[in-house]
Amino acid sequence: MFDVDGTMAETEEFHRHAFNEAFNHFDLPWHWDAATYGRLLRIAGGRERIRHFCKSLPEDRFDLTDSRINELHRFKTRRYGELIDGGACGLRPGVTDLIHRARKGQLRLGIVTTTSRGNIDALLSRNLGPDWKRNFEVIVSGDDVPNKKPEPDAYQAAIHALGLPAALCLAIEDSRNGLLAAASAGAPVLITRSLYFRDEDFTGAAKVTDDLTDLSDDFWCDTDA
Repeated sequence: MFDVDGTMAETEEFHRHAFNEAFNHFDLPWHWDAATYGRLLRIAGGRERIRHFCKSLPEDRFDLTDSRINELHRFKTRRYGELIDGGACGLRPGVTDLIHRARKGQLRLGIVTTTSRGNIDALLSRNLGPDWKRNFEVIVSGDDVPNKKPEPDAYQAAIHALGLPAALCLAIEDSRNGLLAAASAGAPVLITRSLYFRDEDFTGAAKVTDDLTDLSDDFWCDTDA
């Protein structure tokens, strides 16, 4: 079960630029630099991130309505898709090979993410082709569950759809929020360190690696994973 942002691709800088373009488009005097965005990434979900940022500001005039936040987020999502479609964001090393190895070995694959289905499609259509969905039996996005990571809702939904014991599944994540979500659902977790989350505490993960190229075949037979 793959997480998407940070795990399958280093997308966060594209998200950050899209947020900033949305703020500029709607005449909001905000700019999220890398440090600010890194802190905000601890809040799962784009709309939730905007709402949290609004509430952190002293100016009451930026207390945006849910309707306004949704409008802002729709623009951001569209702009993110355009940036990804430009081809500058490829999948991280080892991801495509792992998908092919898993399918060849008849392993069942899923996606479990807090990002939207539109964002998933923008990234994977570009990198895996228009029929990318055939690789994944289950896709659970942030649009599909009431509570996002670190709550376990998305992983519980995916595990239920797969019809497997959680212990026989493997979550591939890049953040502590993802680790907590999967572990709370009972699934072991492989962490692949990413740009924004590489220094987080990954205690409890079955394995922590820099990317997915250095996994030996023995890892997939490890009963702890």
